[in-house]
Amino acid sequence: MDIFIQQIINGLVLGSMYALIALGYTMVYGVLNLINFAHGDVLMIGAMAGLSILKLVQHLAPELPGIVKLIIAIVGAIPVCVIISLIIERVAYRPLRNAPRLAPLITAIGVSILLQTLAMMIWGRSPVPFPQIMPSDPIHIAGALISPTQIMLLLLALAAMIALVLMVEKTKMGRAMRATAENPRIAGLMGVDANRVVVVTFAIGAALAAIAGVMWAANYSTAQFAMGFVPGLKAFSAAVLGGIGNIYGAMLGGILLGLIESLGAGYIGDLTGDFLGSNYQDIFAFIVLIIVLTLRPSGIMGERVADRA
Repeated sequence: MDIFIQQIINGLVLGSMYALIALGYTMVYGVLNLINFAHGDVLMIGAMAGLSILKLVQHLAPELPGIVKLIIAIVGAIPVCVIISLIIERVAYRPLRNAPRLAPLITAIGVSILLQTLAMMIWGRSPVPFPQIMPSDPIHIAGALISPTQIMLLLLALAAMIALVLMVEKTKMGRAMRATAENPRIAGLMGVDANRVVVVTFAIGAALAAIAGVMWAANYSTAQFAMGFVPGLKAFSAAVLGGIGNIYGAMLGGILLGLIESLGAGYIGDLTGDFLGSNYQDIFAFIVLIIVLTLRPSGIMGERVADRA
């Protein structure tokens, strides 16, 4: 039972990060019908920028509490990711809005490689260690352990997701986003500025990716130029699992994917003598993804809709 509770905690931590990243994928897809495969590398930029800001803060104000330093790093990484994401949207995606779907997909892959190369040139090839600024003593919960960093990650993810839901459901911009996602042409006839909606959507997704990137680096104590590929791929899988284009589906898919991975790697791995342990944790999530999409191609919370004309 201790192993089970521990893996549930680990899964919630991992799933929270997947959910934050998946929200960026699903929001952009909902508005533009575009898969932004460069989104995982925006997370990487956030992690590397946050790490650089954190080192600067430690040099200028070493007496600050660790949690304050981490918050400063996150707040500083957000505008960096937002600016990068808006440049990508303006330069790479906007000219291709009316192009065949394959064109923006290939462009997204090219932008991903470009971001990785730029990060490698700026921060180097080698993994950069993330400073241990939070207390390292774990907290005991029903026989399981959770670190202060993981608690902060869960709280930040929860706050970010609640804020996003309130924005989408209660604000004028949120209504404009939902209208554009439903039918961009009719939304335009009703006075909705589609370009503004797209810019806000990319900015929000980038901000969530920045939070996830810094917390990912803090949780795993390292960051490097290629770190965004695997989390980005899994977060995209989480968005598809939950129902791409549905923000609640992205949250659910992210949490489920984290729990499946964690239970598969830990609980099931222990039962099989680690034959199916952490080295094979990816297979559990993708097996479940294949099963769900075979039975329900639109995802758990997705709706079957016709393609836009």
